[in-house]
Amino acid sequence: MKRLILVILFLAFTSKAIHAQVQVHTDMRTKYWNLIGLRYEKQVKPLEWKVFYPAELKALNNKIIELPGYIIPIKVGNKFSEFMLSIVPVESCPFCGSGDIPAMVEVKMKNPINYSSKPIKLKGKIVINDSGDKRSEFFLLDAEQL
Repeated sequence: MKRLILVILFLAFTSKAIHAQVQVHTDMRTKYWNLIGLRYEKQVKPLEWKVFYPAELKALNNKIIELPGYIIPIKVGNKFSEFMLSIVPVESCPFCGSGDIPAMVEVKMKNPINYSSKPIKLKGKIVINDSGDKRSEFFLLDAEQL
């Protein structure tokens, strides 16, 4: 009888634990996200790091591309003309957890779009900001939602 009760309790708790897990988001990786992910940092002097953009990634600069992703708002509101685009949704906290922070692109829309927690697809001009300033390293300019 004790075993039966233990089995029932185990199944009840296991069932709840399975349902409480975070749902997996849609994988947004495409050839363009993979190229953006080639950007890396290398230590050039003690306490000094430099960002490197491989040739395949630099070849994208100023090209029109399509990029799927999730809206990461940078301001409060429901309609945005500027936001970050990520391969993971804001609910997954792109800055939390283990591993690297996923690549993000700063988007400047031609026309504002409504916020959505669902994946979107954009088309715009990708610009690599390799100036060394503290702004985003990647921009998608004059973007339009597809």
